[in-house]
Amino acid sequence: MRRLVLLFILLFTAAGFAQSAEYSIVVKDIETQLPIENAIVLIMKTKQTLLSNKEGKVTFMLTGSSALEVSQIDYEKVSLRWGPLKPDMFVVYLKSNNTKLDEIVVSKENPQKTLQKIVANSRQKLASSYRLKVFVREFFMLDNKYSYYNDGLVNFQFASNQKKPSTTLLVEQNRSYGLLDNDVSADLKGYNLNNIMENYCNLKYFDPVLDSKTRKEYDFTTKGHPNNKNYYMMSITPRDKSKKALDTFEVIYDPVKKLIVEFSIIITPQSLLQVEEQTKIGAKNVTKSVVKVNYRIAGEDYYLMCSNEEIGYDLILKDHIKNIQVRNNFVTTHFNRQNFTYSESDVFKEKSLFNKKNKVMTKYWEISGFTPTEQEKAIVDALEFRM
Repeated sequence: MRRLVLLFILLFTAAGFAQSAEYSIVVKDIETQLPIENAIVLIMKTKQTLLSNKEGKVTFMLTGSSALEVSQIDYEKVSLRWGPLKPDMFVVYLKSNNTKLDEIVVSKENPQKTLQKIVANSRQKLASSYRLKVFVREFFMLDNKYSYYNDGLVNFQFASNQKKPSTTLLVEQNRSYGLLDNDVSADLKGYNLNNIMENYCNLKYFDPVLDSKTRKEYDFTTKGHPNNKNYYMMSITPRDKSKKALDTFEVIYDPVKKLIVEFSIIITPQSLLQVEEQTKIGAKNVTKSVVKVNYRIAGEDYYLMCSNEEIGYDLILKDHIKNIQVRNNFVTTHFNRQNFTYSESDVFKEKSLFNKKNKVMTKYWEISGFTPTEQEKAIVDALEFRM
């Protein structure tokens, strides 16, 4: 009998230790004490990846313990044992990797040719067979007020041996909600999930600057990355004489592996000023356009880590102008070389989560890999009362 009691106590104790707990980590610069955005926190036990927000914060649920790895392109990587972590706020300090290597890289090869090779090799590496579990979300703003929100946990299966990467999409869970009383559905322009993911993998964004015909419209400059001796940074800027609103590119890449690590594309305010505003009813005048995409290199694995896109435009109506802003995010939470099994009826063939009926089985946004800011958290938390 005493053995049974002892066994019960041991099982009860083990069950207690096995309970899932919430942990929060804030990543900061050790010198400036400022939060570090877009730091990657890898939970070694579950292989889950998380991304720090503008406040440097990540939040995650975990059963038991796990070592952690914290990295960011401008800082030295840090590995943490589980010992000091407790279910409350814990600060991780990263040391700047500043090597002052922002001098011009001299090369006999034309920089556009270099970019063509880097993009081609990255495309080839991305065009393999693997699957990503991705948290996606989209905020809409109408006249500077949050008007609509959707998010979801989805799986992308990538086909191998394809000249053009193709994806199969399965939606695990999702939710969409209007945040204003008035109907704003007519102004919502949901993106095509498969198209945008395929664009991240075939790097279609670079087509305008890869074309030799456009070479005269841009200046190409390559420098050593100021904070990481292993990377180069290429800036592609429109020339002043250009009369069109052209994008400005910044590409961070590994010159040895010839892989893109990060790229950003923006239309600068100066470039927008060169565009003549349209006044025709139904016309759209772009006020903001930003794309930032990060990729992860882990041994032989190479895949999308996260993306952020923002676009704003003024919609010309008969009696007034509507300002519409859309911000969407992709965050890869898990990478796997194994294909998932599914039936054809499970494949999501609509364009966006906006078109799918809500399906919520778990609080998937709590393990999304993305930690919202306080303002975003207030919006997301309020949604739970509407489910």
